[in-house]
Amino acid sequence: MDYGAFFADVQVWIGQANQAAMRYGMDNPEFWQWVADSAGALCKKYNEHRLAIKQMVMMTEWLEEVYESRRSA
Repeated sequence: MDYGAFFADVQVWIGQANQAAMRYGMDNPEFWQWVADSAGALCKKYNEHRLAIKQMVMMTEWLEEVYESRRSA
């Protein structure tokens, strides 16, 4: 796996996640569908490499933590 390319794609994905959060709002199921679909697509792009899967699970968990912290604030 080309780790440089993968982590560059993760960086792009983070920017896209920020845009999707602004477009849909984190309360909107469409946002979470976008997260699931796009994270899955990135894993597939890297042939379901274990690092890709773990990284995207971590990114999704991070978004969930951001969402929960904003809800409870």
